[in-house]
Amino acid sequence: MYRKELFVFHGDKPARAVIRNYTREDFPELIRIQQESFPPPFPSELWWNEEQLTNHVTLFPEGAICIEVEGVLAGSMTGLLVDFDPAHPDHKWEEVTDSGYIRNHDPNGNTLYVVDICIRPAYRKWRLGISMMQAMYELVVHKGLERLLGGGRMPGYGQYAAELSAEAYLEKVVSGELKDPVISFLMRAGRTPVKVVQDYLEDEESRNYAALMEWKNPFRSHPGS
Repeated sequence: MYRKELFVFHGDKPARAVIRNYTREDFPELIRIQQESFPPPFPSELWWNEEQLTNHVTLFPEGAICIEVEGVLAGSMTGLLVDFDPAHPDHKWEEVTDSGYIRNHDPNGNTLYVVDICIRPAYRKWRLGISMMQAMYELVVHKGLERLLGGGRMPGYGQYAAELSAEAYLEKVVSGELKDPVISFLMRAGRTPVKVVQDYLEDEESRNYAALMEWKNPFRSHPGS
C-alpha cells in the first residue's frame, strides 16, 4: 500500500500533507468532494456512489489514492489497469472504466488508466493534482507498467469549435498559443498527448472530444519512440 508524507504550498506557505490509499471510512468525504466540485446543474447521478468506491478499494486498492492537507481530505485520484494497444487507441471513457465501476480491471494489464481526479475547490491553487499524479507515476514504476494513460477533457475547445478542428486546437495548446484548463494542467504534470478522441465523454464544453494523454515509464523501452 502507499503512503507518502510531503509538504504542499499555498502561495509561499507550506503545509503538511499525506498521500495515501483511500478506504471505506473516506467514502462520505469523497462523495462530498464530488458534490462540491461538480454542483448542479451537473447531474448528481454522475457523482461517485458507494458501489463504485467499494469496487475501487476492493478490485484495485493501489489505484485508489487521496491527499490530506493538515488532516483535511482535499482530493482523490483513481485508476485501474488495462491492456492498452497503441495501434488501436480510440475508446470511450465509459467503456475503458466500466462507467467508473472498474469491473474490467485487468491485474495483468500494461497500463495504469486514470478514471478520475478530483480536487476540492478550496484547494485548487495548491498543486495537489500534480502531487497525486506523481504518486501514480511512482505506482507505474513500482509495478513495471508501460505507461499511465487517460483522456483529458478539453473544456476550452468549445469557444473555438467554430473555427478550429479539435486536433488543431490541441496543437495550439501544445505549442503554447492557447491555454486549456485541463490539457495545460496535464502537460505541466508531465503528460504528453497521444491523439484526439471523438465522443469520449458527454461533455458540452469539450464538444465530446478528449485528448489521450500519457506518461511513459522511463525505465521501460518503448518501440518507435
